[in-house]
Amino acid sequence: MRILLVEDDAVLHDVMLRSLTEAGHRVDLARSVAEAQHFWRVQSFDAVLLDLNLPLDNTPGSAQSSAPGSGLTALRAARARGDRTPVLVLTARDRTEERIAGLDAGADDYLGKPFDLAEVEARLRALARRAQGADDHVCVGALALDRRARRFTAQGQPLELPAREFEVLWELMTPPGRVVSKRQLAEKLSDFDELLGDNALEAFISRLRKKLADSGAGIRTLRGLGYMLEAQ
Repeated sequence: MRILLVEDDAVLHDVMLRSLTEAGHRVDLARSVAEAQHFWRVQSFDAVLLDLNLPLDNTPGSAQSSAPGSGLTALRAARARGDRTPVLVLTARDRTEERIAGLDAGADDYLGKPFDLAEVEARLRALARRAQGADDHVCVGALALDRRARRFTAQGQPLELPAREFEVLWELMTPPGRVVSKRQLAEKLSDFDELLGDNALEAFISRLRKKLADSGAGIRTLRGLGYMLEAQ
């Protein structure tokens, strides 16, 4: 998944970045309300991990660099423009009224600090499944995906893929049978300082097609629209 982590505590966000990255996710970090709003507007995410107690703006020299803010500001702005990205609020503010305020602002789930990183990942998977209406196990032909274990198999054998090929196939298969545009795939695979070009994306698709040759599943190109994974 591509995840937006909104957290200003350096120790905590370093631990979470390492844990989520090792689990195979792509994570972008925002340390203030202003950064969160900017990233959330310009990039599509599968889920957002949102702290509530944040500075308004951490830009050096900003008059608001030390002013207190709330992650709910970014959440309300996203929901107001129709963004339905699943949001898991992570905060030390665990009083009932604050949980209610977060849920009323549009949060999908709430977890108080301190928390277990394994539980964070489990809740993220549950939110993503709920948003996509997908099961833990997805099959196309003899190609299967175990979402919980983050593992592909073809003809019952493990299908080992490099990280970016894995992400392309994951996106095409959750759920399968839908058209995924080049722009959507590029956004999933790109960093803010690195834009994935069409040639690189087509190279990933080409390599995947070869690896799926005996799986009973194939990637079809719909000219001008994008790609679709389907049974063959």
